[in-house]
Amino acid sequence: MSNYPFTPAVRKGDNPFFAWWEDAFTDEEIEKLKEYAKTLAINTARVHNGEGPPPEHTRKTKVSWISNTPEASWIYERMAFVVRELNTQYYNFDLYGFVEDMQFTIYDETGAHYTWHMDMGDNSTAPRKLSIVLQLSDPSEYEGGELQILDKADPETVDKQKGLITMFPSYTLHRVTPVTKGVRCSLVVWVCGPAFK
Repeated sequence: MSNYPFTPAVRKGDNPFFAWWEDAFTDEEIEKLKEYAKTLAINTARVHNGEGPPPEHTRKTKVSWISNTPEASWIYERMAFVVRELNTQYYNFDLYGFVEDMQFTIYDETGAHYTWHMDMGDNSTAPRKLSIVLQLSDPSEYEGGELQILDKADPETVDKQKGLITMFPSYTLHRVTPVTKGVRCSLVVWVCGPAFK
């Protein structure tokens, strides 16, 4: 039984690669999360093993990093609950938990995007196994900026639903298409574990 004041609304189609969770955070909690993230240092995003900003044709966005501090512990606790539920129901991966800080991502200019990539990371001792994206912006606030996941010939576009959590294995190709208007914000989380065998 959940200790949280929301009713889980888990849905999953025929695709075995990803799962969704709706309304794990209320609108008020999402705004609280965004306001907190904006008090942190915001930097140009990098890519795996990047020494400097990536080429703009690869990634054009900004990020801040949310550590598991007393101010942010409620975010970690909520995400951990969702991860446990979805992993148990759909993946059953052997996991350690959150080894890295959570990434608050801002696509705040025309053309901001992240091309096709996998979230493998560079932590060889605890590789990323699950990727989680929490949509923080209402679809009325931006155009473009679609999260797309490629596990077959044609990419599948994730619903632009504020508060929607999408989970998929970190070895899955995905991208965020260019934002053409407005600002898109999301929270990106990786769950690590022992190497796949």
